[in-house]
Amino acid sequence: MIVVTVTDHVIETRDLTKRYGDAVVAVDGLELRVQRGEVYGFLGPNGAGKTTTLRMLLGLVRPTSGHASVLGAAPGSSHALSRIGAMVEAPAFYPYLSGRDNLTVLARHGGVGEERIAIVLAAVGLSDRATDRIATYSMGMKQRLGVAAALLKDPELLILDEPTNGLDPAGMAEMREFIRSLAQGGRTVVLSSHLMGEIEQVSDRVGIIRAGSLVAEGTVEELRGRAGLRVRAEPLPEAARLVAALPGVEAVTSAGGLLDVTVDTARAPAINRVLVEAGVAVSELYLQKTSLEDVFLELTANGDQPR
Repeated sequence: MIVVTVTDHVIETRDLTKRYGDAVVAVDGLELRVQRGEVYGFLGPNGAGKTTTLRMLLGLVRPTSGHASVLGAAPGSSHALSRIGAMVEAPAFYPYLSGRDNLTVLARHGGVGEERIAIVLAAVGLSDRATDRIATYSMGMKQRLGVAAALLKDPELLILDEPTNGLDPAGMAEMREFIRSLAQGGRTVVLSSHLMGEIEQVSDRVGIIRAGSLVAEGTVEELRGRAGLRVRAEPLPEAARLVAALPGVEAVTSAGGLLDVTVDTARAPAINRVLVEAGVAVSELYLQKTSLEDVFLELTANGDQPR
């Protein structure tokens, strides 16, 4: 009997763990929640456990311990798989068949109407190369065909592992826009990548994994934290004293001849006015915000081993 649980979470894991022997812990007590209808960016360095996690969610790898639910059912169950499209690691196709023929094989095997083939080929921009053999495709074209294959079932949940591998900058930009469009209409997309820009531009929420464990989760803005102001002024100690005394200023720190001010950025004109009127020479005053790359590097530094 297949047990299906109704939940707002398309993916939910509790203490999910995968060990290989005694020495290698690929995924370590992972707690993951993916909400319905969002693009969830799964970000981590190479070897952090991203692909192993995705393979467990698809039922391709059995966890050592813990629990996972996908679309309210057990990973790998027919109920879950019938509603999932996935591209995990590099897609593999019959090289002597055309792109269209490869998708035809997959459609027949999966019981999908062949009218979907033309739709997905057009969606990924491969209609004009559909009759060419896979052996003539570039790596980027194979990635696009892999996404087309994942879309054949018009899935409720789409899992994509490094979908922009092999694409040139223009192709990467097109893929990002395409991924955003896929999330419309209630479809959920899980996008796994080690590229900060890719994740930052398309994701509603982001989970950062290090050494098999989730170390941060939230919207891009939540992870980057509140914006502040950076001030370069002389004399700096006097500027720090004046700024710290202003209403709404939460903190003032000095580093490298600059002041980092935690405050509503709308207060910038008032801060500048107070300093100038006090005879402090202000040479720079600008918005300062932590980048997602800074957050990522801080959270993942010195924490991963190849897996």
